[in-house]
Amino acid sequence: MRLGIVAAIIFGGTGLIVYRLPPALKSQRFHRQTTLQAESERSVQFAGFNACGDCHDDEYQKKKTGYHKNLSCETCHGPAAGHVADPVTVKPFVSRERRGCPVCHEYDASRPTGFPQIVPTVHNPLQPCVTCHNPHDPVPPKTPEECSACHAGIVRTKAVSSHALVACTQCHTVPEQHKATPRIVRPTKPETRDFCGKCHARGSPVVAPPKIDISTHGEKYVCWQCHYPHLPAERL
Repeated sequence: MRLGIVAAIIFGGTGLIVYRLPPALKSQRFHRQTTLQAESERSVQFAGFNACGDCHDDEYQKKKTGYHKNLSCETCHGPAAGHVADPVTVKPFVSRERRGCPVCHEYDASRPTGFPQIVPTVHNPLQPCVTCHNPHDPVPPKTPEECSACHAGIVRTKAVSSHALVACTQCHTVPEQHKATPRIVRPTKPETRDFCGKCHARGSPVVAPPKIDISTHGEKYVCWQCHYPHLPAERL
């Protein structure tokens, strides 16, 4: 009963407030008109990436098919409407410092797996990123050989787990093309229970790992569906 009284007071009070509001404040047409007016009175600052291609065709074409193809020119160079209107006097921002690129590429565990990330203090320290990377298509000077180049979070977790000495390639087959297009060509992962059983099944010739009866333990599920393989002591 108390909950019903409280709900009635809340809904009744809200309805009364809405009822007493002036009609103009409840009109979508009014809000649409005032919003359009407010936005149209703002000065135009951005030119749009298509405008950049009119004069900078080489850079435009390179970016169009490169790793930064979904990134607007003005994301890095700033608003360019003034530059388009007066290209001689008004110059766009051109970053030659190191701090710009790590805004997106500094290691952050929340970023998607496979997104290029670095630890700035150890990755080519103190050098501007443009020293090695063309910003319009930042292809690495050489293909990373270590998994930690993109999977730093997983490598750090595995380093303190019972799988610390297990090489990534012992469980994953990594196609060479994965290093260039990691989101399209993916490494394999174990698809049967027998794979983990090579070390963990009773009777396995590998002595150190803990043993289980693979015929009954975990029923029909593949091991990594219950155990996080990079920290197998933790259950999912």
